[in-house]
Amino acid sequence: MSEMLEQEIGRVADDLSAPDLLALARDRKAAEHRAAADLLVVAASWADLHPPESIHSAATFAVAGCEHEEPIAGDGAPLVAEFCVAELGAVLGISSTGAKKLIGHALELRHRLPRLWAQVQAGVVPAWRARSVAEVTIHTTPALTPEAAAFVDAQVAAVAGRVGPAQLDRLVAEAIKRYDLATDDPAKDPENGHLHVDPQHVTINDEDVHFAGTMRLEAELDIADALDLGAAVAHGAEVQKALGSTESLDVRRAKALGDLARTQTALDLATDTTTAIATEPDTADLPPAREVAIHAHFDASTVGESTVFGPTGRIEEGQRLVLVDQVKAWCGDTRTQVTIRPVIDLNTELTASGYEIPDRIREQIALRDRTCVFPWCSRPARRADVDHIVEYDHHADAEGRPQAGPTATSNLACLCRSHHRLKTHTAWTYRVVAAGVFEWTSPHGHHYRRDRTGTSPIDETPPPDRP
Repeated sequence: MSEMLEQEIGRVADDLSAPDLLALARDRKAAEHRAAADLLVVAASWADLHPPESIHSAATFAVAGCEHEEPIAGDGAPLVAEFCVAELGAVLGISSTGAKKLIGHALELRHRLPRLWAQVQAGVVPAWRARSVAEVTIHTTPALTPEAAAFVDAQVAAVAGRVGPAQLDRLVAEAIKRYDLATDDPAKDPENGHLHVDPQHVTINDEDVHFAGTMRLEAELDIADALDLGAAVAHGAEVQKALGSTESLDVRRAKALGDLARTQTALDLATDTTTAIATEPDTADLPPAREVAIHAHFDASTVGESTVFGPTGRIEEGQRLVLVDQVKAWCGDTRTQVTIRPVIDLNTELTASGYEIPDRIREQIALRDRTCVFPWCSRPARRADVDHIVEYDHHADAEGRPQAGPTATSNLACLCRSHHRLKTHTAWTYRVVAAGVFEWTSPHGHHYRRDRTGTSPIDETPPPDRP
């Protein structure tokens, strides 16, 4: 259907003049904004259908792991029944975390930023810009009061559709600070105001690894710290150039930052801080400067008496491509500790007699599944629970019954704690259809297939007959 629509639009576009094409582009963009605004309404309405009162649990006690109230927006926005988030995310093709954020933004805008919500629904402000404001007002520390959120709403709603993203971010931060200064007790320390916002942070995006084997690092530093870091990185880049490096300035600066981190780890901890002059430490007594755990997998073949690895492999951290030459470079440092684990055949059925899952089976399941196997979830398998797909019968042996849910490769899967609880306490179910392939059914009857390549909805409507 989408291919036919694309072809139809292409035929129409071929016949249009330049002004007509611009008008078509504007109309399509307006339709995109309208759809995003409608989706916020749907998300808020979905939350309305699942208030805390919809949770069916015992009135006098709580069962560990059961559904609870979920505050996903700021103070004054309604609470939501926790487990409703997953089904909305599944039909939208996004993770439960993404769905939670969408619902949270919708409730924040509707209840705490009503002016901005009205601007979105009127088509004046794109939904994505309003959501960026909601993200800040939800997560500001200390939390924004309803009055503070209303002040921010009044300051930014009228201009949110006319400024760029960076300027909008600054306006929101300034509005929060102005409210802080206007309502703060003059006798207080101004740096301890009720709504003091400190933007300093260092964020390593370890879930977004580039195919070239790099990660993005973002930081907001004190001005003096930033200038000092810039000078140190520039110096390190110049040293590399003086030593003969022919790489670009950007590459040398990036490497200088890594060298700076390892130098801090390796040297400063061994420095004698009781004297004014630090002595050169004995490097033989230092711990490894690089203490990074990486799980890399490569195909290997035997040529004569040698083992030959393929040029590319997969790194579990971030589920991305890694080059064998990169791993060689990482391991080439004499103070880098390398651990090689034995190969586990992912096609072998491993079993255990009891409920507890031995390390070898746990490792096999983590290698097979790679991530939590719930639709669209990407949380790493190594940090997930290993679930018995068919529940283990703890009384089977004592009562002479065959074990319905054995501890075996074919009956185990990785589920993050959130989705493990969801599977245990709701009507979500799943089954194995092949090794490492799972079919999920939601409480409302939607079906999803999850395998090593990702998630795909199962279309239950038969395709139309084609000529």
